[in-house]
Amino acid sequence: MVQMITVCDEPADVSSIELIMYGAAPISDTTLIEAIERFGNVFVGAYGLTETCGPLVFLAAQDHDPSGPRSHLLRSAGRPALNTELKVVDPATLEELPDGTDGEILIRSPQVMAGYWGLSGATASSMVDDWLRTGDIGNLQDGYLYVNDRLKDMIISGGENVYPAEVENVVAAHPAVLEVAIIGVPHEKWGETPIAFVVLRAGETVTEGEFIAFGRERLAGFKCPTAVVFCDALPRNASGKLLKRELRAPYWEGLTRRV
Repeated sequence: MVQMITVCDEPADVSSIELIMYGAAPISDTTLIEAIERFGNVFVGAYGLTETCGPLVFLAAQDHDPSGPRSHLLRSAGRPALNTELKVVDPATLEELPDGTDGEILIRSPQVMAGYWGLSGATASSMVDDWLRTGDIGNLQDGYLYVNDRLKDMIISGGENVYPAEVENVVAAHPAVLEVAIIGVPHEKWGETPIAFVVLRAGETVTEGEFIAFGRERLAGFKCPTAVVFCDALPRNASGKLLKRELRAPYWEGLTRRV
């Protein structure tokens, strides 16, 4: 929704808007800055899951300051709410990791579910004592949570971890891009390689080669998309979440990767 309102050119009086809360899906720096320029500093970020019965991490309006000394906080999900604890662990060993180190995000709060009704196995794999395994990859820095991507969406190319959200944030900075999604597809040499699905802004024309060159100037080679698919829209569910599994499925049909 935030993206839709930033590309609308119709004049409107937005002075009565006091708060816009956003969440459900990652938002690029470019889109968020454009929205702040249009509506002012009225944005609050919210992070949570169905299993947390609503958001439990918030990025306050005062932390949305693109030109200030803490502009890096625009990439943060925010700080935990009252009675909410966060930690980041190695997803294989569940050992807690130091600040700034990427791992799986765990949440503990009275608001977190007790378990999945009638699904004891799913509950056991999702709950560690009373900590919820979110399935999200990120890190903590000075009390702020940074969410990089879904663990299942991470691309492993030539043994290197590629977080699609990082690549999407870079590609979204291209002035011709309205929406972008990065997925991993099979590659004979590297195992997986990232490719981009791009929706262009109205009236824009860009070639695949130009996009790849744009990425190579800003990303490590293994992170740069090796192909670009131009499309009219990206698949989303009723709540607006991007359905990457629908983009991945044709490429992995008959292979072992989960989508």
